[in-house]
Amino acid sequence: MRKARIKVDGAVYHCVSRTVAGQFLLDDPAKHHFVNLLLPLAHFCGVEIITYCILSNHFHLLVRIPPPSHLPDSLLLHRAESFYGKHATLPSLARSDIQTSGAISPHLRLTLSSRMGDISAFMKELKQRFSRWFNQHSGRFGTLWAERFSSTLVENSPLALQTVAAYIDLNPVRAGLVSDPKDYIFCGYSKALAGNSTLQSGLTSILHARSWSSAAAQYRLNLFTSAASPGHSHKHSLSRQAIQAEIQRGGSLSVPEILRLRIRHLSKGVAIGSKHFVNHIFLLNRHHFGKKRTSGARPIRGAPLPNLHSLRDLRVNAVG
Repeated sequence: MRKARIKVDGAVYHCVSRTVAGQFLLDDPAKHHFVNLLLPLAHFCGVEIITYCILSNHFHLLVRIPPPSHLPDSLLLHRAESFYGKHATLPSLARSDIQTSGAISPHLRLTLSSRMGDISAFMKELKQRFSRWFNQHSGRFGTLWAERFSSTLVENSPLALQTVAAYIDLNPVRAGLVSDPKDYIFCGYSKALAGNSTLQSGLTSILHARSWSSAAAQYRLNLFTSAASPGHSHKHSLSRQAIQAEIQRGGSLSVPEILRLRIRHLSKGVAIGSKHFVNHIFLLNRHHFGKKRTSGARPIRGAPLPNLHSLRDLRVNAVG
């Protein structure tokens, strides 16, 4: 039985989706196209991209969904024109409605706005559009994605957001593709360093910095500490095995060091945040859980992330 997706107005989600059978199907041109589709679609849907990482067989997104609001016709038309093009059918119909009657018709407004402010609608549109492009350009057919996407609700707090963002941007480091995420051009951190204002704004927002220049320095400290990974050429780097052994010995490790491990709670934990936040989400969605369960917050087993809890208690292969 599929678990119901937990949705909260104005929430932040860590979304993950994998290719069918985990095949390494996404080459560099495909990753470029995915990013080129992701950012305009997010703008059209009013979704804020905080960061992302696109790998050969899956992708991660950290997105903020705005609270529901009524968009003026002018803004709705602008978003439609930006995404579809000024001469596309939907923008042309919307423009004609405004010119003839002074307002976009209710039916057309619903068609456009139904794709906004909803994580499921956004992800469905993104995955379907990319699948059509990918199949056409690779000469294949059939399903590209292995399953419906997984989404973990992330508390809108600096600790939770910065931890999950760093975990996402460190994906290529954990995969052994690069030693520094700035060198992996298909992650949000690298895109922000390259000057993309959307990603700069997203990362700046979770650091509460006044400018991208100060946010960039602060975020880099979140990604790298003494032995987590080489911040410059002669700095020592702990291996995954060494980090796991240190955790088992009870040694004190920094969050960036721990985030070099794969932590399923951060992508499969249903909700991530403080104990108070996770218990609150549990109470709001009490009907999704068994009668014997009396509380929501569960510790993140095997990965000591201070003050962070998960709604789902993962025990098998929780950390790798």
